[in-house]
Amino acid sequence: MVDSNISQHYRQAELPFLESIDSLSGRVANEYRPILTDFLNPRQLYILETIVNRYEGVSFQTFGGFPSAELKRAVAFPDYFVPKADDYNITAFQIDYPSKFATLSHGQILGSIMGSGIDRDVIGDIVSDGLNWQFMCETEMADYVQTQVDRIGKIKIKLKQIQPEDIIVPVDESEEVTTTVASLRVDALVSEGFHISRHHAKELIEGGMIRINWEDAGRPDLEISIQDIISVRGFGRLVVKDIAGTTKKGKIRIVLKVYNRNK
Repeated sequence: MVDSNISQHYRQAELPFLESIDSLSGRVANEYRPILTDFLNPRQLYILETIVNRYEGVSFQTFGGFPSAELKRAVAFPDYFVPKADDYNITAFQIDYPSKFATLSHGQILGSIMGSGIDRDVIGDIVSDGLNWQFMCETEMADYVQTQVDRIGKIKIKLKQIQPEDIIVPVDESEEVTTTVASLRVDALVSEGFHISRHHAKELIEGGMIRINWEDAGRPDLEISIQDIISVRGFGRLVVKDIAGTTKKGKIRIVLKVYNRNK
């Protein structure tokens, strides 16, 4: 069990993940061997770092298939081990589709993959240059994914394995913003990040339009933490990069990365 002094700093829904990483770190220390995780989002990677660093002689490194990947697999390992790129077991797929007659989207691709009975954490980043679409996948599941996924929505497709050097590296179009908020509630951050009213932010949450780390936000008063990703349909995404103390007036200073903000 994770010490209550540590677990109190995390949301209730994060505790099972916290316990799993604590167990994994203990196994690395006790069995003296490296252990590989599934794909983790930035918030999970932040939690992993916090927990692994409590174990003497256990380190970790992460990789997502290409240097700027958002979703990454982590290798936790004892001090004798040096991870190489091959140790992360990542396969990259190109989606062959009739691009003259059809368009694809990130949501369609992810929805179709998960609709084939494949867990979210088996799939890494989904990337595009505007025409070509690719995604990262756990090598252990690559054959299964390749045989199961033959359509995106109603569009017939074929998955083709590609080499690391052929992976599209997405352009970072984010804008870093330092601002202050009255609280760390999700409605407050969405309101500030996208310049909309708190009332509108609440409506978006209640309408199922806002997700935190790919899960439904659920309620407007949910407190946001470092490295949480807030996706707002029709607006873009916010990533909480830092929570940097409070102002003299008691407001919370935060650093956000904002993607695709509507100007």
